[in-house]
Amino acid sequence: MRDAFSRINPTLRGFLIIGLIALVVVVLQLEATLVALSIILRIAFFLAIAFFVFLMWRERRSDIDTWSGRAKTVFYGAALLIVADVGVWIVRGLGSGLNALAFVLVLGLSGFAMWRIWRDEHSYT
Repeated sequence: MRDAFSRINPTLRGFLIIGLIALVVVVLQLEATLVALSIILRIAFFLAIAFFVFLMWRERRSDIDTWSGRAKTVFYGAALLIVADVGVWIVRGLGSGLNALAFVLVLGLSGFAMWRIWRDEHSYT
């Protein structure tokens, strides 16, 4: 049996495994468990991103301390706006098309503001 399973096309084998998992979930009625795991994974993903950002900030905070007050305010304000935007996405989801558009716009504009401040403060000319 093991030899026959290993000779199957890898793509087909992957789909068979996914189908088997889906069958187990349906037969054992584990939909609520999957929802709970999904929520836990969203929170874990958010915490992983927050930890990564914290590590990057801790490594570069001496550079940021030399910036002007306006630059620091804009940079940290944009970072807090991104955290709030992702937090709302985790709690409420994206929902309709307008909410998704607002999420992407806030994320993009805040990221652009951070990048612009970073670039302006690191121009040596």
